[in-house]
Amino acid sequence: MTTNPRPRRAFWGDVRFLIGIALVALSIAGVWLVVSSAGRTTPVLQANRTIVQGETLVSADFQVVEVSLGAASSDYLAPQDLESGQIAARTLTEGELVPAAAAAEADSGRTTTIVIQSSTGIPAGVGPGTIVELWHAPLLPDGRSHDAPRILVADAAVSSVIESEGMLATEGTGVEVVIDRSDVADVLAAVTGGSALSLVPIGASS
Repeated sequence: MTTNPRPRRAFWGDVRFLIGIALVALSIAGVWLVVSSAGRTTPVLQANRTIVQGETLVSADFQVVEVSLGAASSDYLAPQDLESGQIAARTLTEGELVPAAAAAEADSGRTTTIVIQSSTGIPAGVGPGTIVELWHAPLLPDGRSHDAPRILVADAAVSSVIESEGMLATEGTGVEVVIDRSDVADVLAAVTGGSALSLVPIGASS
């Protein structure tokens, strides 16, 4: 009696089966990686207060928070990245996560602070971190009146208001402002020359 041999499974069928198993395994691994990454947090610094451009960065001004940033985690300042002598390269608002680019070496700073007396008081809402225009009305030769006001510094940041909040509406309020070093000579000349100085928040009507 003749026995018919059982047909052998084609090799290509076995390969497709193995490829299918590999694809399922890769899909499961990909889902696991996504879920794992979503739950992974990174410690970064968050500002406890508004920090004005040019201020020295100290650990007391920050708190450490755990956030999920994924691949962007390297763009923010970690606790171990804060070094002595660093300054704010731009103004940081209270509660803001600190970008790595917002910390700079003190030697690279091009700003300084100067105290002026505002002859018109301080507008409501102006405080540390507010960006303002500094206007001045030069003293006329008669020594009693002032010329038309004009912009002295187009982009300055308020560092602090010297007087208490209850005195903000009075004349002669002292304000510490952050200005570019290239503007220092003009500002000092206006102060010593008797100009009437005023602050106008950016975006406000002058």
